[in-house]
Amino acid sequence: MMRAVLPYPLLSLGLLVMWLLLNGFSLGHLVLGSIIALLAAKAMTPLEPAKPRIRSWWPLLHLLRIVAGDIVRSNIAVAQLVLDRSHRERVSGFVTIPVDLKDRTALTVLAVIITSTPGTAWVEYHSAAGLMMIHVLDLRDEQEWIDLIKNRYERLLMEAFE
Repeated sequence: MMRAVLPYPLLSLGLLVMWLLLNGFSLGHLVLGSIIALLAAKAMTPLEPAKPRIRSWWPLLHLLRIVAGDIVRSNIAVAQLVLDRSHRERVSGFVTIPVDLKDRTALTVLAVIITSTPGTAWVEYHSAAGLMMIHVLDLRDEQEWIDLIKNRYERLLMEAFE
């Protein structure tokens, strides 16, 4: 019975919290945010998203710490690139990276990490070939990016999800 009313409780809670953070807390926003959160979760039911299976939380906590630091450093680096007119000419480009991840949730987390980090964007993924393509704002060394993604992010995601 509870599953029919609230099929994805964490999604509903997350949406409600986000609604209240964006709009401020009031009784009206609590009610409206709750209705929207419940309807959005109900709309997810026909899509039947797979439930993530997390093998270990420790790699995810370690990854969260790493990603937070990388985002701060990347913000500073991108700001310097944009603001420093005397800086050398930057070359942006695409990098194709072989990916061993198969778990859809782990791939989604990797996409969010790459796209959330300023200066990079997830562009494409070929599941049959196990290749992803990212765009890098300041591309100096392709192999450096391949090593960074594989050793810094993918390894921890594989420990957590596969």
